[in-house]
Amino acid sequence: MTKDVIALTTKLPDPRTIAAAMLSGGPDLRLQTLGEGAVVQLTDDEGRPLVSIESPMLLAVPYEAQRLLGVRADQLGESVWWTEVRATAATDQARRLASVAAGRLVAMLGGVLWPPEAVGEGIGVVDTRGAQVPPSPHPEQPAVDVLTDAAAVLFQDRPVLGLSSWLGNALLSAVAEERHAQIVTPPHTLLTLPARLALAEVEGRWVVREESGDYYDGLTGAVLCWQGDSFVPVSDSLPEAGGTGTAAAFAPVPNPDERQLLLSIRTCHRADEHLLLGGALEAAWQHLTGADPAAWGTAEPAGLPWSRRNLTDFARERAPRPTRLVVVGAPDRPAIAALNILRTADGVEEDINLGIGYGKDEEPPFDALVGLADDLASHHGLRSALVHVRTGRRDVNAPASFETPPIPLALALGAEEAQRAGARSDMVPTPQPPQAIGARRRPGRYYCLGEADSPSNWARLRSLLEHLRGRDT
Repeated sequence: MTKDVIALTTKLPDPRTIAAAMLSGGPDLRLQTLGEGAVVQLTDDEGRPLVSIESPMLLAVPYEAQRLLGVRADQLGESVWWTEVRATAATDQARRLASVAAGRLVAMLGGVLWPPEAVGEGIGVVDTRGAQVPPSPHPEQPAVDVLTDAAAVLFQDRPVLGLSSWLGNALLSAVAEERHAQIVTPPHTLLTLPARLALAEVEGRWVVREESGDYYDGLTGAVLCWQGDSFVPVSDSLPEAGGTGTAAAFAPVPNPDERQLLLSIRTCHRADEHLLLGGALEAAWQHLTGADPAAWGTAEPAGLPWSRRNLTDFARERAPRPTRLVVVGAPDRPAIAALNILRTADGVEEDINLGIGYGKDEEPPFDALVGLADDLASHHGLRSALVHVRTGRRDVNAPASFETPPIPLALALGAEEAQRAGARSDMVPTPQPPQAIGARRRPGRYYCLGEADSPSNWARLRSLLEHLRGRDT
């Protein structure tokens, strides 16, 4: 198991400063690097790592530290450097070494140390002589704590688990090695939207460890146990064996005053030198929050100020490889999106999953949805958009407890998709006739599925999709 300590400093930790922090273990430890120098490790004589330090990341939007760690933005400057230090938790010396190394960065550069209790370790040299360091389960993936033939298991203890670069790399590595990715957290941990989507994409599992030592799936509530070489559902708990199928701890958390608006948008553009990406996501943000996105990045925290030009340049440099990004909003209107950019035979596709949170006395702007769909169809190459609403946390994070399923509100089709459906796109089984969106000569269609609190919307959506596909019975 690993332990994370994060130094939030007001100045850039340059190589000399990082070297001074690494001397926390004394002169007997060795240095090695991973990922072309992106990660620096302190190891024992046999090359077994005690501590790994990732390259510092600039947060031009310091409230990302508040969103993910609970560190108030007023404790930081206008910009902050985020440096993660990970230690193997197999020895007390390694855990202390991580706290002291991160503490030295804060002492030299100013800033805040997370978690706060790490401050108590001080900044003196940690005696690592005689430390019994087990072999690293996955030398190329410091985030992996247990590696078996079937699973790559990661232990995380954070208030909010985002899609960090550590986590993203570990998930991709598990898929490439044909292993199941399994993340173990305590019950209080929340999962961000990008982390949840990434875990679902690799068919991974969120394992929640209760104080009693029992385990359950944080997304489905299934009772779990360690069997052989991975976490699996307990057979006695399954309904077919007479059990309830879910853990008692997987109970609904009342939050009737908080809601989430969830959008899945797909666009496609002709690939040329004038293409500027991010327009559909920016339009959605403007229509539904009244502001632009605040920041973007390849992982969480998202530290770069919002810029469609910079985002496009980054994706162009990576082409034809796909680009996966995280986009976040300002703290007064919680919003977060996962943006996937892919070069295909049709052009450049953008796949967007956007979540926006609303608290008590904050009404989602349902009236703005038609205007957004028209804007997407007119200017941003809309293929399709699906809108849901749900009762859920205002911060758009997922708790390790039961959440009410979302209710679909509307479906929008761009001109190409509507034309493919032909006459079926107008003769539809919905409460209201479809509205034309986009260009008059070649319009798309917007379908309202019903009121925001109507469970019948699911049946209407299924009927509509079957109808558009020409599968009416």
